[in-house]
Amino acid sequence: MHDGGEMGVRLGWRRISESVVVDAAPAAVFDLLADPKQHREFDGSTSVLGLVEGPHRLFLGAKFRMSMHLLMPYRITNQVVEFVDDKVIAWQHFGRHIWRYELEDLGNNQTRVTETFDYDKALLPLALELLGVPVRNRGSIRVTLTNLQLRFGSES
Repeated sequence: MHDGGEMGVRLGWRRISESVVVDAAPAAVFDLLADPKQHREFDGSTSVLGLVEGPHRLFLGAKFRMSMHLLMPYRITNQVVEFVDDKVIAWQHFGRHIWRYELEDLGNNQTRVTETFDYDKALLPLALELLGVPVRNRGSIRVTLTNLQLRFGSES
């Protein structure tokens, strides 16, 4: 377990996870994560430009299309593959790698947020590794989690 603003790292077989504690209840954090219009506000990769189409609040099976930029502009459709209100939300696109957020209620209006890039079942995991995607995504995850801490007024 990690305290306060300390950032923790967990690496697994084709999974990269980091955790931070934010000063907010799980419901508040989850509401932000479940609103695809706000993803650009906390995205640490700077590749998310905004929502093109999708629901106001995500749900299991929901599809949402995002405007992105990585070397060049593109649009991508994601689908929510895991959803437990105030606890877990995850989505993937055609490449089958998953972005997952897990929330743990620590009490006292604090939540441990764990973000995971899971490419274990990706279509081309070796290609992702050769292109340095997991390492780059680890850096993006750290920035995203710091952005969430700042958003909720947590100390980093």
